[in-house]
Amino acid sequence: MDSYKHFIYDYLLTLSTNEVVAKYLNMLGLAIGLFIIIFLIDFIIRKVLIGVFSQFASKSKTNFDDLLVKNKVPRNIAHIIPLLIAIELVPFVFYDFPSFETVMERGLKVYAIVLTLWIVRSILNTFKDYFKTLPNLKDKPIDSYIQVFMIFAWVVGLFSAIALITRTPFVHFITGLGAASAIIILIFKDTILGFVASIQVSINDMVRIGDWITFQKYGADGDVIEINLATVKVQNFDKTITTIPTYALISDSFQNWRGMTNSEGRRIKRALYIKQSGVKYLTEQDVEDLKNIQLITSYLDTRQADINTYNESNQVNKELLLNGRNLTNLGVFRKYIDAYLKHHSAINKDMMIMARQLAPTTQGIPLEIYAFSSDKRWENYEYIMSDIFDHLIAALPYFDLEIFELPSGSSFQNL
Repeated sequence: MDSYKHFIYDYLLTLSTNEVVAKYLNMLGLAIGLFIIIFLIDFIIRKVLIGVFSQFASKSKTNFDDLLVKNKVPRNIAHIIPLLIAIELVPFVFYDFPSFETVMERGLKVYAIVLTLWIVRSILNTFKDYFKTLPNLKDKPIDSYIQVFMIFAWVVGLFSAIALITRTPFVHFITGLGAASAIIILIFKDTILGFVASIQVSINDMVRIGDWITFQKYGADGDVIEINLATVKVQNFDKTITTIPTYALISDSFQNWRGMTNSEGRRIKRALYIKQSGVKYLTEQDVEDLKNIQLITSYLDTRQADINTYNESNQVNKELLLNGRNLTNLGVFRKYIDAYLKHHSAINKDMMIMARQLAPTTQGIPLEIYAFSSDKRWENYEYIMSDIFDHLIAALPYFDLEIFELPSGSSFQNL
């Protein structure tokens, strides 16, 4: 073996070459030879390993091995044997230059650390892609967990490389970092916050991929498409992307619509503002006219009979409508809304249906409709709600009621 170390050197001396120049040329020749050998070995092993993996992946039923090939795991593993050969042969190449040998050995060991990190990253990315194909894990923040492992791996790798270069034992090097812990925490503040937030979001099941969330502070209103260690990406309904810090999910308030999408209906909650001046008691003739509206005919018959019985038993003077018990056009209209909603084919009858009167305002009396549409799709939901309010607004004149509107320019012209 020693004869091969100085093969070029001995040959150059026979040509009367300077000894120093001969040593450098000998080292250069051996280095080039080592590079060619390592390149050929790496090329052969890589082709063989990738070919075997690809052939095995094509025959297997699981897609895990396909993902290993996709994320270049065999390719990265193939570099291990050439690297070990290079580390073993470095002393042979730099036999006459111990300082070069030390530098090259450290460089190759640092590269070994980087190669290990590449392999770990490619394997973790494979697991990430594989977990995303599993139905039970499809909506979980897998990216966050993978990033946490990679951060730990890169930190350990970085510290190992620094300890190797400075010739400091790894344990002593880690111990010495205790004094710089405050700076490390400051540098990795967002990462630490994101890591804690990812754990809490996952444990408490606050957000999943695919959830519709509304985050007014960040202008987000759409579906969650990605959850990772630092950010949550939301694709808004206008197809723009909003990026939210992960820790904001636990420090700020946001709205998750998952409960609605998992329920049996989507809530309709909207009010009609009725002019207060139009509210009145109904006369006998008014009630008779309203009985032509089929949805409330039986209600008016029953209700009118009860009221007449009460007024007669208490000898109420009905020359003045105010006396005794009476029906109002607003009350009857509210009952009509209730009946209309219960007969509407797009309203879920198993969930709450209510037409209620809210406190009077300067814009009139709010008459709020509270119900749930069976169809939760946005477009159909808006159509159902519009259809209901189109009908109710058109029905108001039959009850001698009007919608309140602020006066416009034409209103003053009419005056």
